Amino acid sequence: MQYISEVSGKGQEIDRVKEQLLQSNPVLEAFGNAKTHRNDNSSRFGKYMDIEFDFRGDPVGGVITNYLLEKSRVAVQMNGERNFHVFYQLLAGADIDTLKALKLSRNHDNYEYLLRSGCSQVDSMNDKENYRITTKGMQIIGFQDEEIFSTFELIATILKLGNLEFIHRGNLDGTDGCEINSKYEMEDVCELVDYPVDLMTAALTQKSVETRGDRVTVALNTADATYARDALCKAIYSRLFSWLVSRINDSIKVKGRVQTKVMGVLDIYGFEVFERNGFEQFIINYCNENLQQLFIELTLKEEQEEYVKEGIEWIHVEYFNNAVICDLIEKNNVGILAMLDEECLRPGKVTDSTFLNKLNQTCCNHLHFESRGCRKNQSDRSLPHDAFRLRHYAGNVTYHVTGFVEKNNDLLFRDLSRAMYSCGHPLLKKLFPEASPEEVRGYTYQQWSPLPMLPDNEGNPEKKNRKRPATAGSQFKLSVAELMKNLQSKNPNYIRCIKPNDGKVAGVFDVHLVKHQVRYLGLMENVRVRRAGYAFRQLYSQFLYRYKMLAPQTWPQWKGEPVDGVKVILSALNISKEEMAFGETKIFIRNPRTLFDLEERRRERMHGLAVDIQKTWKGYRQQKLYKKMKISQIVIASRFRCFWARKCFLKKKKSALIIESYARGMKARKLLAQLREERRIYLAAIVIQKYARGWRVRKNYRKLFRKNAAPKIIRYLRIALRKRFLLRLRDNLPSESPSFKDWPKCSWLYKEASEELRQIFHKWRCRNYRQKFNQSEQWSMQEKVAASDLFKGRKATYRRSVPHPFKGDYLNLQQNLKWKKLCEQTHDKYMVFADIVMKINRANGKMVQQLFVISTQAILIIDHRTMSVKYRIPVSQIRSISLSPFLDKLVFFHLKKQDNGDILSKKGDFIFSSDHVIEIVSKAYLLIKNISEKPPDVIIATQFCAEFKGSNLEVTFKQTPITPELSPGAVRIQRKGSHFEVLVQPRSAQTSISTDTLNGDSKQHAQVAVN
Repeated sequence: MQYISEVSGKGQEIDRVKEQLLQSNPVLEAFGNAKTHRNDNSSRFGKYMDIEFDFRGDPVGGVITNYLLEKSRVAVQMNGERNFHVFYQLLAGADIDTLKALKLSRNHDNYEYLLRSGCSQVDSMNDKENYRITTKGMQIIGFQDEEIFSTFELIATILKLGNLEFIHRGNLDGTDGCEINSKYEMEDVCELVDYPVDLMTAALTQKSVETRGDRVTVALNTADATYARDALCKAIYSRLFSWLVSRINDSIKVKGRVQTKVMGVLDIYGFEVFERNGFEQFIINYCNENLQQLFIELTLKEEQEEYVKEGIEWIHVEYFNNAVICDLIEKNNVGILAMLDEECLRPGKVTDSTFLNKLNQTCCNHLHFESRGCRKNQSDRSLPHDAFRLRHYAGNVTYHVTGFVEKNNDLLFRDLSRAMYSCGHPLLKKLFPEASPEEVRGYTYQQWSPLPMLPDNEGNPEKKNRKRPATAGSQFKLSVAELMKNLQSKNPNYIRCIKPNDGKVAGVFDVHLVKHQVRYLGLMENVRVRRAGYAFRQLYSQFLYRYKMLAPQTWPQWKGEPVDGVKVILSALNISKEEMAFGETKIFIRNPRTLFDLEERRRERMHGLAVDIQKTWKGYRQQKLYKKMKISQIVIASRFRCFWARKCFLKKKKSALIIESYARGMKARKLLAQLREERRIYLAAIVIQKYARGWRVRKNYRKLFRKNAAPKIIRYLRIALRKRFLLRLRDNLPSESPSFKDWPKCSWLYKEASEELRQIFHKWRCRNYRQKFNQSEQWSMQEKVAASDLFKGRKATYRRSVPHPFKGDYLNLQQNLKWKKLCEQTHDKYMVFADIVMKINRANGKMVQQLFVISTQAILIIDHRTMSVKYRIPVSQIRSISLSPFLDKLVFFHLKKQDNGDILSKKGDFIFSSDHVIEIVSKAYLLIKNISEKPPDVIIATQFCAEFKGSNLEVTFKQTPITPELSPGAVRIQRKGSHFEVLVQPRSAQTSISTDTLNGDSKQHAQVAVN
């Protein structure tokens, strides 16, 4: 590419195209290359670029085709290798503001996908500088700033998704489920892709299964959820890479209809042999087998066949033909890829071991296949039991079958595809077009509810497809076949890269390694064919057309047979017969020096012909110029005489006009002086009359004017000022939002009226704001106000609860049949709150999951498995509620003492732990206040008293030293006699936030709604 840029022409458009073609390389390397054991900048994808040239040989555009990106590297890398370069470039090169907007930090160890391989730095690479080169290249190619930022947002999303942790959770129906433990990471992911947290959580922890027209939602266990997360990350990265290639093609493609010639450049991964080879190495080596077969056919087989076809005397050169290995891999029905696809599609339990057994049964007798399951290799201890060995053209390679079936399937759950299409991120909609708008229309989520049930006729018919997607192996097989077909239609030239050593060290030449590469690449056979054959061949007609000017008999036109014309040319040039051979249709030249001599003589002859053409053309052009100059001289002379006569006439006319204008000016000035004198006398008389009349009026009305005029003027001014104040106030009224405090400024004269009008306006807009709420929303806002009054500045977890609405029923318990029967028995029909909480054992501090329900009459503690009531606490029995000011989620309910031997009085106070502790206390506070007409005491302190089974205990909350392994808010409970000690994990310094501040607008809106 650099060579083409240097030798091609210049120009604004040509330079732009060359720069875009050059800059496409570092961009694709950043997203498609990675460090491996053999190469610090190894291509993990195949690239074929067609560069198009115009008739002058200047590049005017190109098209890039990519093959098999190793997307599994996104989630898993071998020890000592790295993920794709762009992850490290983004963390090292992006500025602080960009990293903050992407929710990232510079430390590689904070991201699971970059930490697994144990290698994050490479001495030979500068990730910070490479990031600058990558972003600059994207801008030069034509990426908009929004597109670049959207691309990096998806890279950040993949890193954040890799940090998600899934923990086991038992469902109400007894099945195994999971939930996401990394809630902050989940919130960052959803903010980056603009998607609700609850919907994304459902897509990652559940899947929809269609059976005979019905759709069933199944909860995923931790292993399945981890697989779904990794599959989603790989799909996002793979589709993002394909979009980048497509976007680059849009920028570098040829604009307009231009006749071009194409030069294709294939840059693809070489033959790979590692200590442990998997599915990726198998696919890569399969591609290299096909390329080697094409090389053999074009350079060895076809060339020797051409000599025989043309009747040239030739001794056949033997070579290794690896077509048998290609058939072993890709042959229909019995090839390795065909059997792998058949195993993936087979019903029942399918594992990598069953695939290996199938290979042993089918390929056991093949000369290039070895496995411990074959009789011929049962005693070969160098071959593991879970692997098979192929004898490639480059040597024997052992492939471990672990992961073959999974990587070949490469399935992405449809629920995740729909979720990605539903995201507000503009680029994700382009990357996941198969999820149609009808499939995601109107989709809302509730806890334990399945994904939307869609009829079969919904969806975009152009993009909707219920069939199983093609496997990775079959897709790559089709891509390789298309690549081979494209290469066979071209005239290929090969560049063979010889690796000097395995240590990536300069100045070291491993002779044994180099000999091995020369041998398996077939270079020895190629050299023997070239040495024994002919360096140049061409059709007789083409040779005659190119060199006919070298003989007088063939110039300018030869009318006989082309072969006779060629013989005449070679005879005229005295070329030895040993240097050439005549075939049936072509002339063969053995030595390149002979061809160079022909080209040199042609160049000299073309120079002489060019001189003759120039001589004739210059004479014709000079003759034509002389005739044109003679006609021009006649025209110029006539035009000049006309110009001179006209110039003299205009000069005389101008002089006459000047004399006439001076005479008229003198006469006009005399008349003007006379008119000015008359006007001055007239105005002086009017002034004298005005002053006389004014003096007479002032003399007669002086007393009346001083008595009555002043009050009227003052009253008029006051009315005008009041009117101006009201009009300005009308034109500058503030916003109708109740939280908006600004008010137009006014004069101190109207300060009292302005304040009265401000209060009237505020009451009016508050009434309008309240009228927008229904009864449910007013009650919800009242709960938010109560939470603010109780916890603002007093509880550390309050601030995080402000932006989240109080849902109440987090389990959709109203639809549960067991609850409907239970509420009829307990007469607790109206439910205020329901969620799974942790009940604290008052004896030893251990936690047990219980279903916590608040109704309008009582608090119910229910076994969530059997739906049986453990305790029913009437609301009127609650005396007070206690909490700590720290990050813990504990709440103490203190009950009134009863002398009638009630079981609740014997048990004493209750302790619960819940993520919604703010909501529980706010709802209980308002409920008790409405029933008892007296609010309960809400105690927020680090030390208070509680009663457990008739004995009083002192409860103390303490903050422990910061422990990185524990999340903020984690508690450890210890009971020592009459002391109940709770140790709380504080928030780290890097993530600490102030609990003394709260968004004022939220509380103002809430107070307005309640009022």
